[in-house]
Amino acid sequence: MPTPNTDVLQLRAQIAVNAARMIAQDGADYATARRKAARQLLGVDQPAPNLMPDNSQIEDEVRKYLSLFGVAGQPERLAALRDTALQVMDALGEFHPYLTGAVLNGTAGAHDDIHLQLFADSAKEVEIFLLNRNVNIEISETPHFRGGRHDPVETVSFLWHKETIHAELYDYHDLRGALKPRADGRPQRIDANGLRALMANDEAMEKDE
Repeated sequence: MPTPNTDVLQLRAQIAVNAARMIAQDGADYATARRKAARQLLGVDQPAPNLMPDNSQIEDEVRKYLSLFGVAGQPERLAALRDTALQVMDALGEFHPYLTGAVLNGTAGAHDDIHLQLFADSAKEVEIFLLNRNVNIEISETPHFRGGRHDPVETVSFLWHKETIHAELYDYHDLRGALKPRADGRPQRIDANGLRALMANDEAMEKDE
């Protein structure tokens, strides 16, 4: 017989499935997809927090969706995004760039941008570096990866070979806490060498298929 806890788990799982479909098909961001999926299923704008799946659960459902249904051109798009990300990371090497987000976890598609985290003594150093190379930048803020206790970090967005890059600018000392893996063991971010290894592994897997 179903228990209240079972019902909660089932609702959370269904919200994750619906959110994953929006992300894979429409390129919705995780927060928007989660909110819309919850509204569709529950009919409320602010459901109980225990009903809301976290990003890891939604990411798993995105992977399942892509595996089952595929999205035309997604593998090629992912490879192109990773190639561009590596170019940008090499260019910004002195600022200790790390790749995060959908381009790292392999779920990126037609609507996704490249998300980086840079670790420098000053955000201004990065901005000046880009402006001196005639790169037009837009400045915004992103929540700190450590959560609400910390102030948001400045983020510069710019185009690189027609791809949009969002680079979060962290203090160099934040790098120490950035290298911990996620709770599920997957990396939260990887450096340029890690990305090269990931791309080489993808190529090897393609040859074996």
